[in-house]
Parts: sequence; C-alpha cells; structure tokens
Amino acid sequence: MTLKRVHHIVVRVKDLDKGIASYQAMGLTLERTAENAALGIKQAYFTLPDGSYIEVACPINPESAVGKALESRGEGIHSIVFKVDDVAQAAAEMKSRGVSLIGEGGRQVFVHPKSSHGVLVQLTDK
Repeated sequence: MTLKRVHHIVVRVKDLDKGIASYQAMGLTLERTAENAALGIKQAYFTLPDGSYIEVACPINPESAVGKALESRGEGIHSIVFKVDDVAQAAAEMKSRGVSLIGEGGRQVFVHPKSSHGVLVQLTDK
C-alpha cells in the first residue's frame, strides 16, 4: 500500500464568500461551487495544475461534521485526502499496523485524528 499523492485538501471556514476571496487572493481560480445537503455543507473548489484541488467548506448545518469541527477547532484544515490504489487494501494494511480508522469497510475510510496527530485523513481510489 502506498499513498500515491494528495488528492485534495478540505478547509473549513465560517463564511464561504470570505473563504473564496482568500483563495482567489492567493491566485487560485474558483472552478465551481456546490451544496451538499447530505453532508450539511456548501463547497467551493479550486483545482491546482497537478489535478489535486482545494475544497473550501462551510457548514449549512451546525450539527454536520464540518459544523462541529468548526465549533470545536475553528477554521483551518478539515481533512487531507490521499489517493491510493485500493481503499479496502490500504485500510486493512493501516489497521494491521495499529492505525485507528473511521468508516472501515466502505468507500469512505478515514484515519482517526488520534492516529495522525490531529489531522483527519481520508483515503480515496477515485
């Protein structure tokens, strides 16, 4: 199992428009915005030249994962998503090495922040 590359980084913000403006001021181009009612967030996407992207996320539901994290930890990096060849295999290998996982067995597998020094890590094979 190898982490291939950073797939994308999710940054949580209190105000999506201000978040968008901040990343545009850094020279990034807004690709699109979206709203995901199931996750309780509004999102803005900035694609980088290598194909990875920055997702700026703002909660529309304070009880969402992003809303709760914003309340307890403030604005900042919400998660780092790594590309792997096979999520299930990568998760099994990590678990065998003592890494604590969230959502094991599905398409969405996360490394618990206690196993990654406070950073929520997600694995994807997309």
